[in-house]
Amino acid sequence: MSTILHIETSTDVCSVAVSEDSHVIFQQEDHSGPNHAESLGTMVDEALSFTDNHAIPFDAVAVSCGPGSYTGLRIGVSMAKGICYGRNLKLIAVPTLELLCVPVLLREIPEENALLCPMLDARRMEVYAGIYDRALKPVREIGADVVTAETYKEYLDERPVYFFGNGAKKCMETINHPNAHLIEGIEPLAKWMQPLAEKRLLNDQTEDVAYFVPYYLKDFVAKKPKDLLKIER
Repeated sequence: MSTILHIETSTDVCSVAVSEDSHVIFQQEDHSGPNHAESLGTMVDEALSFTDNHAIPFDAVAVSCGPGSYTGLRIGVSMAKGICYGRNLKLIAVPTLELLCVPVLLREIPEENALLCPMLDARRMEVYAGIYDRALKPVREIGADVVTAETYKEYLDERPVYFFGNGAKKCMETINHPNAHLIEGIEPLAKWMQPLAEKRLLNDQTEDVAYFVPYYLKDFVAKKPKDLLKIER
């Protein structure tokens, strides 16, 4: 089987895990806010010390690759690439929206034909969202959606759709459909990455460490800061 270091930094939560032969043997999470630049290095050091002390060799590093926070994704991917270079490991990219689906699929969802709609908060009524069936097959491509009552109506008119992630709750009143169901408390965490990462490693779906970049979905636009010293005349 395989041993994989998992890194997740796409939202305000920062988390690291280690899986060995399909079991999570180490995990740490920081829910205190976007402190990834400070907390990620410490978590990774502890994960590496844990495996080194138990003489467990790594096969790969898996990183949540987006969409999500620009800064968070850059920090996570940079850390993952550095470890891959330093230890000559393979790099695995795990799509963040697929990752969000993992804890939901472990729950009891009664409808066999239900669809899953993971959502990450963007701004105002905009979310990064995708739609998947229960086998994680994409039903609709990932998009930056400005949510209205019509955005997901074609799917909701046909079958139940479960919405979750940190962008879902704010959208539910707008969606307002009897087939729309909200699942709260779902976060993208490193401990859920194991089945997705192992499948990609088994299928040799790895990334070029030198050229891989996160999936930002939208280009980053930096705003010009105001000149606070400028005197209005």
